[in-house]
Amino acid sequence: MKKEIIINASIDETRIAILEDNQLTELYIERPDSKRMVGNIYLGKIENVVDAIQAAFVNIGLKQNGFLPFAEIGKEYFALTEKVDSNKNISKKKKQSHKPELKLKQGQNILVQVTKEPISTKGTRLTSSISLPGRYLVLIPNENHIGISRKIKNKRERQRLRRICKSLRPNNFGLIIRTVATGKEIQPIKSDLENLLKTWDRIIKKANDATPPELIHKDMGITSSLIRDLFSPDINRVIVDSRKLYREIKKYLKEVSPNLLEKLDLYKERKPIFDSLPFQSYSIEDAIEKSLSRKIRIKGGGYIIFDQTEAMVVIDVNSGSSVKGKDQEKNALKTNIEAAKEIAHQLRLRDLGGIIVIDFIDMAQTKNREKIVATLKKELKKERAAFDILPMSDFGVVQLTRERVRPSLLYQYSEPCPRCNGIGRVAAKSTILTKIERTIQKIKYKKGQRRLVLKIHPDMAEYLTRGLNNHKNRLMRKYFINLKIIPTLEMENKEFELIPKKDYKKKK
Repeated sequence: MKKEIIINASIDETRIAILEDNQLTELYIERPDSKRMVGNIYLGKIENVVDAIQAAFVNIGLKQNGFLPFAEIGKEYFALTEKVDSNKNISKKKKQSHKPELKLKQGQNILVQVTKEPISTKGTRLTSSISLPGRYLVLIPNENHIGISRKIKNKRERQRLRRICKSLRPNNFGLIIRTVATGKEIQPIKSDLENLLKTWDRIIKKANDATPPELIHKDMGITSSLIRDLFSPDINRVIVDSRKLYREIKKYLKEVSPNLLEKLDLYKERKPIFDSLPFQSYSIEDAIEKSLSRKIRIKGGGYIIFDQTEAMVVIDVNSGSSVKGKDQEKNALKTNIEAAKEIAHQLRLRDLGGIIVIDFIDMAQTKNREKIVATLKKELKKERAAFDILPMSDFGVVQLTRERVRPSLLYQYSEPCPRCNGIGRVAAKSTILTKIERTIQKIKYKKGQRRLVLKIHPDMAEYLTRGLNNHKNRLMRKYFINLKIIPTLEMENKEFELIPKKDYKKKK
């Protein structure tokens, strides 16, 4: 598989596109006002402990308190919040005797790490189990195990790397061996570990002197972390259009992976990088626009509809013009398989997470339903995000959950509509007309006024005055009033101001 990382840096944002076989599969965006937070470590203060939801809310200095589930509180909590030296072992007996949910108190200090970005009205998700990722290793304080990336398949290589880490692992520290450590000798792995231990020492020293809420350690930005985590030998090339970023990446690679330098290229053309690199007969910009669309067409004439809420994504598969032929079951299977492939791709590209419900085209045969679920599973396994999927129901519905770490692409590229407050729809003109009529009744009843001025959006003004027997004339006849309509762009579609004419003259 051909893999490429394309980086576009502009004045206000940096965009990182990941391509697999010339298809855009992932897109990351970093802006000055929305820096990456996952991996940051804070000394926070517990604001509330809510036993009913088995979680605590922690003030880490942001607008919203972070969410810390009791399940994410382990022995690290006792070691770090009580400022125990990082080399001091914690006995199993002590670990078992503590119950975090009973020990947490309002106003208590706690060292936590961000595992999920804030999304909409939800704050960050936190853990007290601190981990520090390096190039080849992940360091886990107050643990004693060694883990190996599942992507390292070779049994001998796994055993070799485990022996290296066993010889290097300090007391009271756990290690996870990353995929990029494949084939590396002991020295680069040892150097990576030493750097991580120095970082941990700095974190402990700063935490001891800090006053919560305070940022103790900031992880790399998106660009740097992606290079650290993804730039492995299976990446064919990295192309960047910023000289500054190019120099930063080059410097980093010289220190950790000089063999990858030949895969790094600086883009020098005048045409924008996302417009010039073709893929599937259109550019990366075209693919981004497609990923923001509610409706996606698939091969064979079918199409998919994506509807996204804060906690759930609902996806509807439609046959469209793919109903040719007499065999309905066969047509449905073919369209559903194409849809399953595209849905898996779009989930990854749009970074959709949480609960996802997919309504496929109905099929009668159980074996065909199983084929759709198997196809979906196979495609979802191509990415890093964890997922869990249920069998298809008799109604043709598949339910799954997908790991969510940061806001989806839609939330990063858009903001709530100022007219509809984010619901995606505006009030019908007939509804607004009814409200105007009720307001006329109130003014006549309370003030006895018959000469009125209506300030309203031009679209609504046109609706009220269209035709001879228009709504305006009917209102005047019904309520024996004189109504003057003043169109104004200062009003939203659903807004209006109805006042007695004498009061309007006074305002002027």
